[in-house]
Amino acid sequence: MGDTEPMRVEVSLPDETAREEATARHLILTKPAGSLGRLEKISIWAAGVQGKCPPTPFTRPRVVVFVGDHGVANTVGTSAYPSEVTAQMVLNFINGGAAVNVLARQCGAEVRVVDVSVDCDPNYVAALRPEVVQHRIRRGSGSIDREDALTQTEGASAFELGQQIADEEIDSGADILIAGDMGIGNSTPASALIGLLASADAAAVTGTGTGIDDATWMRKCAAVRDAMRRGRQFMGEPRKLLQVVAGADIAAMSGFLLQASIRRTPVILDGAVTTAAALVADRIDYRAKNWWIAGHLSAEPAHQIALHRLDMSPLLEYQMRLGEGTGALLALPIVQSSIALLQEMATFDEAGVSGRVDLSTS
Repeated sequence: MGDTEPMRVEVSLPDETAREEATARHLILTKPAGSLGRLEKISIWAAGVQGKCPPTPFTRPRVVVFVGDHGVANTVGTSAYPSEVTAQMVLNFINGGAAVNVLARQCGAEVRVVDVSVDCDPNYVAALRPEVVQHRIRRGSGSIDREDALTQTEGASAFELGQQIADEEIDSGADILIAGDMGIGNSTPASALIGLLASADAAAVTGTGTGIDDATWMRKCAAVRDAMRRGRQFMGEPRKLLQVVAGADIAAMSGFLLQASIRRTPVILDGAVTTAAALVADRIDYRAKNWWIAGHLSAEPAHQIALHRLDMSPLLEYQMRLGEGTGALLALPIVQSSIALLQEMATFDEAGVSGRVDLSTS
């Protein structure tokens, strides 16, 4: 990476003609104009990203959970859980027992787990599912309050890993993607990234994460402040910023989100950690966010700040802060329903229903 950002393929915009056709179709369906509220806007977005009107329900939703630990959780003590929980949760994901697995089964999505930087011996799962650990960048990321999260080479590798995974999922038939996260300490770098990219101070973006007490929150806030101080000089180099104050998992998510947009594949964003990665991808190419929709608003204060910077409104607000892709999965049926309404509702002519009267000529 060095002093300059690498060459990249620019993101194209969704199909404007399909969006216009979807907008026009809503005016002739058997309902008052605008009566379905935000569902109409969601279906218009779906028409644009699919490039057709009416759009069709997504058939191959795919969740990729990017898993990694963060050194700041151990050196500063920013989490209510020890780092060994991450490896244990990977096994839980594989066995189908986590919240993301339950919700994915409810809406017909598949779940893929990627160990990007879990802080344990990779043999913990290699014998069971070698594909989970084969792309690992390193064992845990650096403590960002005092050192870079990654080396320059690791930062590039993590970002490119995310791009590679997006390509693999799209090439295998995925038509809508969700990036999930899991890792002890990951809300600290997410807060630092959001604070930097959304011009907010450390106290405003630091939340309780896994349910920490006041003393732990104060330590976490100081760590976010110190990380922001270290990263501020790299505001103009988003991929360098990932290397310095993010971590392998968040860097991979950022590459994943950007590549999905390059490949014209829609994404439902999840919580604060995913949206922090989205902010970086947005800084790399401002068109990327046109391919994303915000699934929910988490209980983490940084999330609302990040969504405001992206000018995105969440579909749900259920006070969730789990991550894993759970909030995005809850939003998926709403997206599917909005598409079905635009696709299946009868028009006034088809139903033999009198349309809206033009009162301006009365």
